[in-house]
Amino acid sequence: MLEKVKGIEHRYDEINRELETVGEDYKRATELSKERADLEEIVVLTKTYRRVIKDLEESRALVDSDDEEMVALAKAEVEELEINIQQLAGQLKSLLLPKDPRDDRNVIMEIRAGTGGDEAGLFGADLYRMYVRYAERQRWKTEIMSQNETGVGGIKEITFKIRGKGAFSRLKFESGVHRVQRVPTTESQGRIHTSTATVAVLAEVDDVEIEIPERDIKMDVYKSAGAGGQSVQKNSTAVRLTHLPTGIVVQNQNERSQRQNRDRAMSILKARLFEIEERKRQEEIDADRRSQVGTGERSEKIRTYNFPQTRVTDHRIGLSSHNLPVFLDGDLDEFLDELATHHEAERLAAEGLNN
Repeated sequence: MLEKVKGIEHRYDEINRELETVGEDYKRATELSKERADLEEIVVLTKTYRRVIKDLEESRALVDSDDEEMVALAKAEVEELEINIQQLAGQLKSLLLPKDPRDDRNVIMEIRAGTGGDEAGLFGADLYRMYVRYAERQRWKTEIMSQNETGVGGIKEITFKIRGKGAFSRLKFESGVHRVQRVPTTESQGRIHTSTATVAVLAEVDDVEIEIPERDIKMDVYKSAGAGGQSVQKNSTAVRLTHLPTGIVVQNQNERSQRQNRDRAMSILKARLFEIEERKRQEEIDADRRSQVGTGERSEKIRTYNFPQTRVTDHRIGLSSHNLPVFLDGDLDEFLDELATHHEAERLAAEGLNN
């Protein structure tokens, strides 16, 4: 691991030397200062790590002393230093992992009803409320961007934004198929039904980060419709955008004007395209956002919500809890913490830092 740090330390020294001679080139000075700030925590922690290793070696040498009191003190110090080294090594390994540039961004979440008819739509509405409650616990802001309701209190699909520092880092593992097992209120014989909803978590992007040529977009306008298909707008204000190179379709009808609906749809489209590029950059298995959320089939699932057993199970990490009502009220941190830890362990293994 220390071999991996040597290059960082060398670069850190280079930056300090260049900053001394950069003069009035403020743009270059700003770039260098930012790069130094990104490396500084690693360099400082490495110095501490090396110092503790040296202290450990000295303490181990004292264990062979003829002085019994000295030996007892040395053994206690060795034990304490070994624990300290393990903690420092863990911190250093985490810092050496490539940072996800999206982690501090706001989130655009999409929830779509999958298999299960009206019950899937009701479950989609439950998931939406769950994420809103979690956002409230974090003191984050939420804003609906577009929605299509089922008319029975459910949601065919909803897209909403969560504003808050680190929102993406906490919620990015929620992408996938969520499965519910429960007895619907319309079920007279008490049979348990299985339904699904898909969740996609996208990082919000700035306009300057991704440009879409107008020739790549086909825009259709139509009249907004309410529940049951009733027209609520005489003018064609709803907008459907099709990104021709990828076939991605985004539509929005929640705003009063065609321009507002187009802006909302464009924001979602850019987030989806940015997600594709990030997944390519990170060399993950699927670059396409539609692969990320799955097809909604019952066999593709990341988590199951079992109402008869009041149990929620995350199948990726094998974690279960029998506090389903509390979980659906937005108390997600136990699961999100375990998912983040699991993901970091996999990354450490991939980078050869798990030893």
